Amino acid sequence: MTPAMSLSDKLPHYARLMRIDKPIGTLLLLWPTLWALWIAAAGWPPLHILVIFIVGTFLMRSAGCVINDYADRDFDGHVERTRTRPLATGVVSPGEALALAAALSAAAFVLVLPLNTLTILLSVPALLLAGSYPFTKRFFAIPQAYLGIAFGFGIPMAFAAVTGTVPATGWLMLLANIFWAVAYDTEYAMVDRPDDLKIGIKTSAITFGRHDVLAVMLCYAATFVLLTVVGALAGLGFAWYAGLVVACAIAGYHYTLIRARDRADCFKAFRHNNWVGGAIFAGLFIDLLLRA
Repeated sequence: MTPAMSLSDKLPHYARLMRIDKPIGTLLLLWPTLWALWIAAAGWPPLHILVIFIVGTFLMRSAGCVINDYADRDFDGHVERTRTRPLATGVVSPGEALALAAALSAAAFVLVLPLNTLTILLSVPALLLAGSYPFTKRFFAIPQAYLGIAFGFGIPMAFAAVTGTVPATGWLMLLANIFWAVAYDTEYAMVDRPDDLKIGIKTSAITFGRHDVLAVMLCYAATFVLLTVVGALAGLGFAWYAGLVVACAIAGYHYTLIRARDRADCFKAFRHNNWVGGAIFAGLFIDLLLRA
């Protein structure tokens, strides 16, 4: 019989469950939140709000990863990329995973308590979205759109925290984030498509079929068109649009990676979306800095 593992032995497995070793998900969640904070504040947001949202983004992404692995624990062992995850191998039990997700979610909720009432109220659907997303892969044809809402809900929360309201600009940014998430997470889903077809999970890569590459590029296009409208509504200037142009060029590079549907290149394109988010934020940061 294998001896029970101590807490110190378990910690590295909990860290893997939270994807601490893979920060790309946190960054894809953080960039849109930073866009919203800077636009809402017309520059640097209050430091305490910025810290709350950065830490909260890490906590909620970590909780989402734990819930995702709990939901997929019976599938991950059959997928090449995920078969060594802690729940799939049994080094972490389902009960431990649920306790960890609850602790992370509770910590994230405590973080927002110093903020205004609207932000606290918005944190409730944000938590529900993050916790329910992993289960949508059973019945939604394009669960990546649901992911976009979950990953983008920091946008209305950021506007609420800074201004006390959520303007039309904030909801447009959320819509843009939905299209962006469908683009990058379809690239991610293209990696697992052969395995997902075998186990019956629904993904946008499967739904789009042979039109997957076209769908990804159209979603990128919709993202940039909506963010162009956001820039006009927010009165942003040249640097914002320059950042969007750079992001468009990066998306064009992604086309060269995914057009052959090579699994390694599709995964590379997914990870490379960090630069899309970073380019957009750089343009915004410079634009507002020049106006200060």
